[in-house]
Amino acid sequence: MDLIDKALEFEQRKRKSLSTSDRVKISREAKALILDLNQIYKKKKDERIMDIMKRLTAIKRKVEKRLKGKPLRA
Repeated sequence: MDLIDKALEFEQRKRKSLSTSDRVKISREAKALILDLNQIYKKKKDERIMDIMKRLTAIKRKVEKRLKGKPLRA
């Protein structure tokens, strides 16, 4: 379960004062981890894997929200 360990380590990383390129890297890494975990989940149906995927998705959404910036008002 090296992939699960990698995902848990990714989750514990600090995300303060990141540059835009760091945010892009984090978003891409999270997406790759989520897709790889999904392949394992399809076979094993383990709820722990689903919980990890949900937490990684929340981190990914938070980073992407910061990348996109505030919506413009009309």
